[in-house]
Amino acid sequence: MLHLRILSPAAMTDDILEVLESDDAVTGLVLVRGAARRPPGDLITAQIAREAANDLVSRLREMRVHQEGSIEIEQVGTWLSRSGFEAEVRTPGSSSDSVVWAQVAQRAYEETELNWTYLSFLTLAIVIASIAIVTDSQILTVGAMVLGPEFGPIAALGVALVRRRFVLLRLALRTLVFGFVAAIGVTIVLALIARALGWITEAQVTGPRPATAFIYTPDKWSFIVAVVAGAAGVLSITSAKSLGLAGVFISVTTVPAAGNIALGVAIADGSTVWGSLAQLLVNIVGMAIAGWLTLWLQQVLWTRVSVRRAKHLAVPRRMV
Repeated sequence: MLHLRILSPAAMTDDILEVLESDDAVTGLVLVRGAARRPPGDLITAQIAREAANDLVSRLREMRVHQEGSIEIEQVGTWLSRSGFEAEVRTPGSSSDSVVWAQVAQRAYEETELNWTYLSFLTLAIVIASIAIVTDSQILTVGAMVLGPEFGPIAALGVALVRRRFVLLRLALRTLVFGFVAAIGVTIVLALIARALGWITEAQVTGPRPATAFIYTPDKWSFIVAVVAGAAGVLSITSAKSLGLAGVFISVTTVPAAGNIALGVAIADGSTVWGSLAQLLVNIVGMAIAGWLTLWLQQVLWTRVSVRRAKHLAVPRRMV
C-alpha cells in the first residue's frame, strides 16, 4: 500500500478527484480545501494499491499536476484497512513485484549526483581495498566492496535507457568516470607515500596473493557474476521488498579492482594495471547490461498489467 499526497491548485482539484474516485485501487480518499499555501490550493490524500501507482501517476502527469502543484508517494509500512485490502485484491498484479517508476527514477537521480559524500565513500572504499590487497585479506576486501557506492550510478544507466532519460544517462556516466578517476588518483598518491615510507613493497603487490588474486584476473565467471549481481541489484531497488542488495555489493569486484589499479600505478607494474582495469570494466559492463535487461523486462510485464487494469476500469461498476 502507498500513501499519495497531492497539493492541487483549486482549479484542478475536481478533475483530480474524478480520476481518483473512478479508480478501484484508491481508498482512504481525503480532501482538505484551502489547506495549501505554497502553492496555494487544496490538499488531497489517498491510499492506493502499489500495483496501480504507475497508471495513476501517469494520468496525473498528463494533467500537469506535477507542474502546477506536487505529487508525493510514500510507502506505508504497516496498515490496517478492510477497504485497502479489498483495493489490493481488486488490482491486477502483485504488490511485491510492482515497479513504481517515479520512485525508481527519483532514486536513480539521487544516487547519480556527483557530490562530496559519493566521492568520499568511493575513495575510502578503494583505499581499504588497496590495503586488503597488500595484506591479502579477504575480510578487508569484502568490507571495501560493501562500502563502495558505485552500484547506484550503474543501475541508473539501465533506468536511463529503459525510461529514455538521456540527461540521467549523462549524469550516471559522468559520476562513474569522474568518481573512479578521482578516487583512484587519491589512492595512488597515498600508495606512493606508503611506498616511500616502506609500508608497501613491489613483492606485496605482484607476488602470490591466494586470497585476492581474482581481483586482477578477469574471466568468463567475472562477467557471469556481474550479470547475475546486476539483475539481483535492480530487483532489490525496484521491488517493494528490498532484499539482497548487500549481497550484490559483495559479489562484484569493482572497488577492489580500482584499488589494485592504484597500487599497480604506484609500483609501475603495467600487467597489474591492465588486468585490474579489465576486471573493473567487465564488472561495470556486465551489471549495466543486466540492469537494463531486467528493467526492460519489468516494463514489458507491467505494461501488460496496465492494459488489464484499463480493461477492468472500462467495465461499468454495476457490471463488476
